[in-house]
Amino acid sequence: MHKGERAGLIYGGLGFAMFPIGDAMVKTMAGQWAPTAIAEMRYVIAALGLGAILAIREGRQGFRFPRPGIQLMRGLGVGCAAPAFFGALMLMPMAEATAITFTQPMLTGLLAALLLKEPARRETWVATLMAFAGVLVILRPSFAEAGWAALLPLSTAFGMSLTMIGNRISAHLASPLAMQLAITVVASIVIAVFAVLGHASGIAALHIGMPPAIVLAKCLFVAAVLTTGHWLVFLGTTRAGAGTVAPMTYMQLLGATAMGWIVFGDRPDAVALLGAAMIVAAGLYMWWKGRVREAAELP
Repeated sequence: MHKGERAGLIYGGLGFAMFPIGDAMVKTMAGQWAPTAIAEMRYVIAALGLGAILAIREGRQGFRFPRPGIQLMRGLGVGCAAPAFFGALMLMPMAEATAITFTQPMLTGLLAALLLKEPARRETWVATLMAFAGVLVILRPSFAEAGWAALLPLSTAFGMSLTMIGNRISAHLASPLAMQLAITVVASIVIAVFAVLGHASGIAALHIGMPPAIVLAKCLFVAAVLTTGHWLVFLGTTRAGAGTVAPMTYMQLLGATAMGWIVFGDRPDAVALLGAAMIVAAGLYMWWKGRVREAAELP
C-alpha cells in the first residue's frame, strides 16, 4: 500500500468516525426541539459555511449549478433522509438506527438497475436479500418499542440511495465543493417544507418553538462535526479511491455502537448484533465482488 492510500484510509476512517459524534449530539436533543428543526438548522449552517468557502475559492462562477433537475433529485434524497434519521436517533438506540441505514449500498444497486439501466448483478440481489433479512432481525425487538418509527432509518437509506444515483449522473459537472453546496441548499429547502408541515400537523414532537441557547449551540456543533466528517471522507476518496475507502464506512457503525453504549447506556443485545452483522456482511460482500470484477476488467 503506497503513501497516498494510507493517507486516504486515515482520512476516510476519521471522517466516518466523526459521524457518530454528531449523531450522539443529535440524540441528546430528544424532546428539546423537533428533529425537522434540528435537521434544518444543521443544513442552513452548512450551506452558509460552504457558500462562503465557495465564494472565496471560485467566485461567482462556482454558483452556476449544472442540470438543476439532478441537483433537485440529490437534494430531495438528503432532505428526506436527514430528518428521518434524526427522528430515528431520538426514538431508537444509535447502533440499531445506524445499522439499518447501511442497507443504502444495496438499495442503490437496485435503483441503478431501475433508473440507470445498469445490469442487476447476482451479487446485488444476494446482498440485498441478506441486508433486508438483517433489517428484519433488528426490527423484531425495536418495532415493539418504537412502532412504525423503527422504519425511519430505512427511509433514510432510501433517500440516500436517490442521492447516490444523482451523484453518479452529475459526476464531474462541477467542483466537489460546488456540488456539495448545491445538495446542501436544496436539502435545506426540502427540510424546511417538512418542518413547516410537521409544525402545522399538531404533533407535539414536531412543534417548532424558540429553542434554548444550548440547543442552538448543539446544532452548530452538529453542523461543524458532520460537515467536517463529509469533507474528510471526500479527501480520503480522492487519495485512495472510493473502492479502497468503502470498508472504512463501518467505522461509523462501530462508533455508533460505542457512543450509544457509553453515553446512553444502549447495550445492543445478541439479536441486534446478529442483524447488524448480516447487514455488514452484505455490504462487504458487495464491495469484495466489485473489487474482483474491477480486477478482472483490467488489461
